Amino acid sequence: MKTTVRAVLVLWALRPCFASAQPPAVVAPRNPQPLELALLQQAAVAADPRFEQISLEQAQTDLRLGNISAERKPSVSVEGQIQYQSDVPTPPPFVPGGKPLFLPPRDTYDASLRIEQRVYDATVQPRIDVERAQLAESQARVRVALFALRQEVSDAFFAAALIDARAGALRAAIAGLEGRLRETQARVREGMALGADAAAVEAALLRRRQDENELRSNRAAALARLSALTRQAIPDDAALDLPDLQGRVSQARTSLDTARARPEYQQFASARTRVSRQQDAVATQTQVRVSAFGRVGYSRPGLNIISDQFELWGLVGLQLRWKPFDWNTEGREREALSIQNQILAADEAAFTRTIERTTDADVRAIDRLTDALALDDRIVALRQQIDSSAETRFRENVITASEYLDRNTELLDARFALAVHRVELEQAAARLLTTLGLEVR
Repeated sequence: MKTTVRAVLVLWALRPCFASAQPPAVVAPRNPQPLELALLQQAAVAADPRFEQISLEQAQTDLRLGNISAERKPSVSVEGQIQYQSDVPTPPPFVPGGKPLFLPPRDTYDASLRIEQRVYDATVQPRIDVERAQLAESQARVRVALFALRQEVSDAFFAAALIDARAGALRAAIAGLEGRLRETQARVREGMALGADAAAVEAALLRRRQDENELRSNRAAALARLSALTRQAIPDDAALDLPDLQGRVSQARTSLDTARARPEYQQFASARTRVSRQQDAVATQTQVRVSAFGRVGYSRPGLNIISDQFELWGLVGLQLRWKPFDWNTEGREREALSIQNQILAADEAAFTRTIERTTDADVRAIDRLTDALALDDRIVALRQQIDSSAETRFRENVITASEYLDRNTELLDARFALAVHRVELEQAAARLLTTLGLEVR
């Protein structure tokens, strides 16, 4: 009795060693919060340094708008000048041969304060509109650049999901081979099987474990890529929450021709608005501008040019500026902007055709995978029957280990195809939604 108790205690103490001797599983999810594709995409966008450009563009435009608005306020300038003239206008003498009536000084001194207030300027508001349109276009351009991150995150996410799908089927195959190896080794010891049969099963098992290690490494690489994109720590055993997107895909397929959710379309619209505002601004360049001004100065001579004394003086008035003829500069600029609109239209049409080609490929992939999944379940069921029959015949020494392992590999391939097709279907659905600019959730 004491010997039995002692043996149990020894085995209990060595339990961690036995556990460590077993190869770790490819995926052992323990994370209470599985990784969601939509949240990962949002995190990647928020973590990208370019995300701050949206607010920086706004701040930059606010400063420029402040400068334009300041033109509506009075402008104050101070001017000063000291001058010496080599000659000055000399009036004729009062009597022939006499002295001139007055002689202006050759050195002059002038200091003045000028205040100007714009009364009417048609260019101010169009310039403000141009700045705002340029802001919308710049921000749209940043969103277009950030949008590409969604596909990068999706690629890394589904790379890990595909590995999980293969790992699940591989674990089942490893468990089955471990059982076959124990049985075969027992039969070899009993003289009912050849040692080569056990060696063949063990070699196949070791190959499966090599595949398991490779999958584990590839999964870690995919999660590391996700971690780099999102700037978040993601453990190697993090679980993935595979989204079910077929409902959203069905809705999206009803409006493929009219979908305009991509940020590129917002960029095109903003660019057209910017061109329109620039055309409005060009049209105001030849309009009348009116300003009121006042000037106060202290100079010698003052307004009385015949005086050689320092005087305080003042002026007020209105100033008009009109440019009725500009050698058709405005017309050429408006025509250039009109051509820019045509360029934008061509770019948008080309982009739309690219989207149509991409979505067509995605739709065809979804239909193909849907059809494949309808057959995968039946194929796996048939391969299981064949594998069970081969297992029984192998136990009865009717077939060799090599023949049994061939049937077992065929079953594993069928399970791989089923698991991979399921993930690929959701990946194609996510790619279609992303191509259309729709949220993946």
